[in-house]
Amino acid sequence: MIDFIMVLGWIGVFAPMALGAIGSIVGCATAGQAAIGAMLDTDSGYGRYVGVSAMPSSQVIYGIVVMFTLNRGVTADSAAGLFAVGVLAGLALMFSAIYQGQCCASAIHASKAKPEIFGLSVAPAAIVEGFAVFAFIFALVISSSIPQG
Repeated sequence: MIDFIMVLGWIGVFAPMALGAIGSIVGCATAGQAAIGAMLDTDSGYGRYVGVSAMPSSQVIYGIVVMFTLNRGVTADSAAGLFAVGVLAGLALMFSAIYQGQCCASAIHASKAKPEIFGLSVAPAAIVEGFAVFAFIFALVISSSIPQG
């Protein structure tokens, strides 16, 4: 049983990076597909489409920082905390990246038809990014209360 608990602790250490990466992959792919479609329909603005499609990549960076913050020896005392913080922060980062990608795709679609609203149409994606930052800060702050291994 103790081995299973230790495995959960190690999963928690690496989950923020892995789940953040999965979310960033899906989010960037969703927005990237919209950017490619917009490039077929417009004669300019390609750089901003590509730039917006990369917005969801920040969640994997947050996940890497959280992973390094949680990285310590896993003990029976620390395993539950590492698992909970790592997996929950990782899930928040993953869903944030996925939905941010959808917001970016919508912004790209809208601005392709009406270029003057580009800046405003990216605002929902920035709001979703804010939730990723909240999860990131939560994980950094709460990780200090997890016992060192």
